[in-house]
Amino acid sequence: MGKLHFNGNDSKTIGVEIELALVDANTFALANRSDDLISRLPPEYAGQYKPELMQNCVEINTGVCDTVAQVRQDLTAKTKILEATADALGMRLWWGSTHPFSHWRDQVITPSDRYQNLVVLLQEMARRMATFGLHVHIGVDSGDKAVMICDRIMQHLPTLLALSCSSPYWEDRDTGLHSHRSKIMEGLPTAGLPTLMRNWSEYVWLVNHMIETGFINSIREIWWDVRPHHNFGTVEVRVCDMPGSMDDVCALSALIQCLVKQLSDEIDEGTYQFDCHPMMVQQNKWRAARYGIDAGLVNTYSYEVQPVVEVADSLATWLKPIAQELRCEDELAEISRIARGPSWAQRQRDLFELSGDKRDVVRVLTDQSRLG
Repeated sequence: MGKLHFNGNDSKTIGVEIELALVDANTFALANRSDDLISRLPPEYAGQYKPELMQNCVEINTGVCDTVAQVRQDLTAKTKILEATADALGMRLWWGSTHPFSHWRDQVITPSDRYQNLVVLLQEMARRMATFGLHVHIGVDSGDKAVMICDRIMQHLPTLLALSCSSPYWEDRDTGLHSHRSKIMEGLPTAGLPTLMRNWSEYVWLVNHMIETGFINSIREIWWDVRPHHNFGTVEVRVCDMPGSMDDVCALSALIQCLVKQLSDEIDEGTYQFDCHPMMVQQNKWRAARYGIDAGLVNTYSYEVQPVVEVADSLATWLKPIAQELRCEDELAEISRIARGPSWAQRQRDLFELSGDKRDVVRVLTDQSRLG
């Protein structure tokens, strides 16, 4: 790849990607029909609805937005179009990070050279990726700063995961986790928590090394929980499960935007970089995946174990001035509501306990998430 240029961006801009699963409106099983669905969408939206590795998923991308309110407006309009088109084809949209009962062996890989090469490279680890997530991009003005923010934001990634957990089921069974998706992703050789890097040039060297040695086919195969995105000029936070509502998508997007802006400002002001041990982040991420909003997270400064609700409230208070600047105060305030539950993982379990049928879980939650 050689020299990799970072296209710097305004530090207040935000873009969001949501991965919505397709389910059959009668059986509520995953439906491998993304090509059919995308082909029927209005042509003026070309490129804003994208296929994923498997044909059971469509990714919706916003444009470049200045506020979370604009993100909501953009995503709502596009999701309503996708809903209506899916309805006409006998499908519904599933807002969750794994499907409660469909098996990965039954899913169909999207027929593109990129995805076929990925399966050849990763084999079963790629075929198991029947998972769906939320990705949030925040503008950053330089590559060096993007790398520094990826380092500094790592201690907050477990909190973001805990607040978004929506994948308790896998292969028609309860995994005992609140985010099984995060464990599936960690099975990939370039996913999970990123390696610590000092600057942009070190990141470029690392990417080039992995491509030249055949470890990855392209830079697009780096799926860290947070990563610099050179084309967009952003820090992309990818740790979150796919929340079950637009309200929660916007709240998490606001929290991420405020965190990145706060860290960016601190770097500009020359604030000392706190050295958070990677093993502490790894421990907290496991706690978040296992227990969700009921997790106790180790404070990386005091080493005390704190409940997620306490951590969330502290973040909302700390970031309130930034939220005022970014005009997302209402959305950030929703973080405290999310932390008090019930989580989307718990809602799935509660629904299954009521009916004993996972089809009812999908039916009820796809009804509740509808925007149109």
